[in-house]
Amino acid sequence: MRALGKLIAAGCVTTLALATAAACSRGNGEDVVGLITKTDTNPYFVTMKKGAQAEARTAGVDLQTFAGKVDGDNESQVQAIETLMSYGAKGLLLTPNDSKAIVPSIDRAHKQHMLVIALDTPTDPANAADATFATDNFAAGKLIGEWAKAKFGAQPAKIAFLDLNANQVSVDVQRDQGFMQGFGIPVGDPSRIGDEHDPRISGHDVTDGNEDGGRTAMENLLQKDPSINLVYTINEPAAAGAYQALKVAGKDKTVTIVSIDGGCPGVDNVAKGVIGATSMQFPLKMAQMGIDAIAAYAKDGTRPQDTPGKNFVDTGAQLITNDPQTGVASKDAAWGKQNCWG
Repeated sequence: MRALGKLIAAGCVTTLALATAAACSRGNGEDVVGLITKTDTNPYFVTMKKGAQAEARTAGVDLQTFAGKVDGDNESQVQAIETLMSYGAKGLLLTPNDSKAIVPSIDRAHKQHMLVIALDTPTDPANAADATFATDNFAAGKLIGEWAKAKFGAQPAKIAFLDLNANQVSVDVQRDQGFMQGFGIPVGDPSRIGDEHDPRISGHDVTDGNEDGGRTAMENLLQKDPSINLVYTINEPAAAGAYQALKVAGKDKTVTIVSIDGGCPGVDNVAKGVIGATSMQFPLKMAQMGIDAIAAYAKDGTRPQDTPGKNFVDTGAQLITNDPQTGVASKDAAWGKQNCWG
């Protein structure tokens, strides 16, 4: 039996008890569309939300937004889907905190004829969603791996991996494994993190995708191996935390950090030399495309083309660095600042 939970959406409080969600009145006559992000603290998802809100106004739909409390919080996302079902929503956009655990809730939404589009992070299996609009996360990881490999050349590397969480969701695994391939580390099971035995790997730790987690994970791995000279991070908040730990340890000038997202704060950290290189994603584009797809479905039943779940739309990735390496295409931080969040 699920404990009582409360969600606040656009000033309306919905109390969820057992498997039933009490509906709030939606009286403005517009079709309801939901956006459920991983958190509402990571600037990446804050920007995604703003982009969705702007596009919803243009498309004439009533956007209701929700978020997990922390990265990995599946229960809040489950409750959000139930709330949207109670609203009679036409569809929802979702960045899943747990790509597998959220699938039963998506199945329930489908039974209510809702269109479900994954943003940023695919569901597991991918065909649980009707479409996915996201960066190719493996390719994004590969970009920073190739840059790091070119930068290090013949210099021996000791690498710390600052991943997301113990759930090993698809975005976490794909970025991690992409970096390894780009750097030239043999990948074991491509669907798992941490089964490699390459001597260049100093260790893995998890960050929950935030600055505090990045700091703690970096401290832990430095205790394990003080010779670390290269740090892979799942995202830029984790990278910022890792840098603080390195600075306290007096290693901020001798350790290279690479990351993924290309958010405006992250690009600023590239300009400052905190991050050596990052793979830029385009969350505004994901949000706009997602809103437009559900608005079209609400209007006349138009669905994204191709097979449900296999309609993966790659919204692109761009390497950002102020230290370009031969053979690795990149843009500088000035370009990144003009295009961040895209």
